[in-house]
Amino acid sequence: MKNIFLASLFVTTLLSCQNRVETQFSEAALNDILLTLNDDSILFKSILEKHQGKTVFIDVWASWCKDCLKGLPSVKALQTEHPEVDFVYLSLDKTQKAWKKGIKRLEIKGDHYFMKSGWKGAMGTFLDLDWIPRYMIIDKQGKIKVFKAIETTDITLLNNLK
Repeated sequence: MKNIFLASLFVTTLLSCQNRVETQFSEAALNDILLTLNDDSILFKSILEKHQGKTVFIDVWASWCKDCLKGLPSVKALQTEHPEVDFVYLSLDKTQKAWKKGIKRLEIKGDHYFMKSGWKGAMGTFLDLDWIPRYMIIDKQGKIKVFKAIETTDITLLNNLK
């Protein structure tokens, strides 16, 4: 009986560590340098400041990502249904050229940034990226309301768009 309890405690602990939920960005993530469409460097915290007082939908994606492309029509539908929400796209494309070409080809509207530091940079590490697409919701007060959603049908994602 003791072994069953210990095994169950171990599994619960392991699963809870994998499902961490953040409400604030780390200093390292806030100071991560991204690139604008004009190839200018910008700190992530400056991106958040630009959208201060608004609900922000963040989509971490790449133009080569099959699941990202599959989810894009749903993201566009959410954008149409929620014009009051600001949509920010953070790209993990392999090159800036591929990223810009993907935005144009896919006709993605919103604010676009290239994650120069990639999967293992400060932002990728903070997000504990293991899959894309990755959707997040930041509320009007700048708090992370949805930390880890990988589908646009995630009920917590939809509830926090209001």
